[in-house]
Amino acid sequence: MQGIHIIRDLAVILTIAGIVGWTCQRVGLSVAVGFLVAGVLVGPNTPPLSFVSDLARVETLAQLGLVFLMFSIGMRLSLRKLRRMGLGLFLATFGAAVGIYYLTRLLGAALGWSGTESVFLAGMLMVSSSAIVGKVLQETAVTHERFAHLAVAVTMLEDVLAVVMLTLLNSYVQLGGKGQAGPPIGETLWMLAAFVALAVVGGLLLVPWLLRRMSIAADEALQTLGIAALLFGLAFVAQRAGYSLALGAFLLGTIVAETAHRHQVERTFEGMRDIFTAVFFVAVGMQIDPRILWSQAGLIAGVGAFTLVARPLASGLALTLVGTPLRDAVRAGLCVTPIGEFSFIIAQLGVGAAVLPAEFFPLAVGVSVLTAFFSPLMVRRSDAIADLVEKVQPRWLTDWIRYYHGRLERLSARQRRNKLWQLSRKRFIQVGVEILIVSGVLIFSGQMFEVVVSWPGPDWLMPHGPRIVFWTVLCLVLIAPLVAIWRNISALALLYAQVSTAGLAHAARVAPTVETALKAVAGVLLFLWLTAMLPMEGTARWLLLASGLVGLAAIVLLRQRLIYWHSHLEVELQSVMSSGESSMTGTSEPWLRPHEDWDLHIMDCVLPDLADVRGRTLADVDLRAKFGCSVVGIERQGFTIPLPAPDAVLYPRDRVLLLGTRAQVRSGRAFLATVSGAAAVESTFEEVQMRAVRVPEWSRALGQTLAQIAPAQAFGVQIAGVNRGGVRILNPGAEEKLQAGDEVLTLGTGDQLDEFRTWLRERPGEDVADSSAEI
Repeated sequence: MQGIHIIRDLAVILTIAGIVGWTCQRVGLSVAVGFLVAGVLVGPNTPPLSFVSDLARVETLAQLGLVFLMFSIGMRLSLRKLRRMGLGLFLATFGAAVGIYYLTRLLGAALGWSGTESVFLAGMLMVSSSAIVGKVLQETAVTHERFAHLAVAVTMLEDVLAVVMLTLLNSYVQLGGKGQAGPPIGETLWMLAAFVALAVVGGLLLVPWLLRRMSIAADEALQTLGIAALLFGLAFVAQRAGYSLALGAFLLGTIVAETAHRHQVERTFEGMRDIFTAVFFVAVGMQIDPRILWSQAGLIAGVGAFTLVARPLASGLALTLVGTPLRDAVRAGLCVTPIGEFSFIIAQLGVGAAVLPAEFFPLAVGVSVLTAFFSPLMVRRSDAIADLVEKVQPRWLTDWIRYYHGRLERLSARQRRNKLWQLSRKRFIQVGVEILIVSGVLIFSGQMFEVVVSWPGPDWLMPHGPRIVFWTVLCLVLIAPLVAIWRNISALALLYAQVSTAGLAHAARVAPTVETALKAVAGVLLFLWLTAMLPMEGTARWLLLASGLVGLAAIVLLRQRLIYWHSHLEVELQSVMSSGESSMTGTSEPWLRPHEDWDLHIMDCVLPDLADVRGRTLADVDLRAKFGCSVVGIERQGFTIPLPAPDAVLYPRDRVLLLGTRAQVRSGRAFLATVSGAAAVESTFEEVQMRAVRVPEWSRALGQTLAQIAPAQAFGVQIAGVNRGGVRILNPGAEEKLQAGDEVLTLGTGDQLDEFRTWLRERPGEDVADSSAEI
């Protein structure tokens, strides 16, 4: 049985990952370090401990873990979060990447490496590991500090940068790495942007609708299967389009992050995410030969030391240049030091394409282990390091930074007051996205056609029948976005014509001329763009001409309908983008302002399933009296309860937000997470049943109201109905009195119903034993 081997490998991987990861957690290290070390220990290169010896199975497990890891990373990134981050963080992330790139090129030149090796090393070092950074911030309990939010935002944007870098390097190894002239960088980036826009917009229209339908018509098991099918399907599509599996999984995560089902999906995939994240890191470690690690120890230590200095320096400087206070910039730069998953992928890409020596993959893993090892220490000491930086910097530099940041704030305020830009920005974004969508459809039309023609054959219905049908349908599909592009361009031309001619003596006559000129220029540019995108070889030009005529006829006949369809799609996308619920995680918190002078800190705690405080109210727990901290928020199943009332009940898996001094919130967090080891209360939910009980003439319940009897409090029984002389009273009120001969429909467990029936049939003054014997 071949299948049993992969089961055995998974058992070994998860067992050793759990043991070594727990050990690292106990000594204060990142568990990712433990996973990598565990993989090296039990991999095929460490006899006699080679519990997993088949390298092909290891690579398969690594690919599987990569898909789930990239999906979870994408789930932490959404277009709403990108919009909230602002232009400053984009510029800071890009500036830090450029700085690391040039510093790494200098390092490569000093080591005598080739240009290819230096570029790949730069790609490996310019992207931090969001998985490791997130775990380090959580383990060091600083996730709600301002600098930690900045670090999380930078890692999110670096994930996007990693996708771009991976695409460029993949294009290089496919052509340029073989001595051929690869496609220009601009063309490669354009194709990537077109694919991403096509996948994201198509996904935003399809995935929310599919999730809504599944939530209505399918149970959670089928919903999980559907999402997993989408995950592997989009990863496969990205692979077929010439990109990596990681890109497809990452994009689906960002798409799901925009939907109202995000928290449900996160809850469903939480276990698989944790399992396969561990599988990925352990499988990466298994591909490393410890002998190569040892032989490259000096190089790994040197590159690791370079990374520990270069990444905080570049990131902190870039954040400072975009207006971040120096203290927060330094601390955030120290947080984004560790490299990880994308660095492994980039190194594996270069080694697999034979443009890098085999030692580069162990180098990436070794540097990742070093940076992940020192990262918790750097985060814990970040406050002291920031103090040291503020003390040693000269006074003139402090004054210059203060002046520079004030200047940036004034420029930002001036931009916000620019009405022309505020009015036109949205339309520029819409035009850009729609152009990317059309470009994506045209660029990948050849691959779409190959899939379509493989089913009916090349001459279905008539000679070149599938080709004719395909291009006709494709042109009809593209009509709506093309009409939308022209509508937005017309609106922009009108707006800028009115603004540019305002105040002129003959503005009423000049404005239409300027508007027409702007439309003419835009029309020529659109024509050149479409000519560059459309295939013109062979019979394609005639098919395009015929399809274009069909499209023009459709525009003439269905223009109003096309406008309606486009508006409907815009509304759908806007509703999806605005349907996400706010959360206490990520970058959405309102407490992103400096608060060091107050000595107040925020820390979150997830209540364990068997926490001692489960089922108790905040007033009963009384954290303020015990530790001095306060509960300022509870996140439950994706819904945030701000400033909960004292009678709010704590439930397992609640995410509780604590406010107080560092010592207070740490003590409160430890108390809430306490599990004393008491046995869990056995659930009797499945034993609930309905049973009809007749009230005898001697019952002690005669003449009493249901409120006086209080069956729910006394016996745990609910009264669902009363049958009195053939008249049924459903859900009787608390003032309903029981009468002799009433047939009471009760709801509860068997023991509860027996106890209530026994009490109901007791005679006044009769003890329970005699009544039970009579029954």
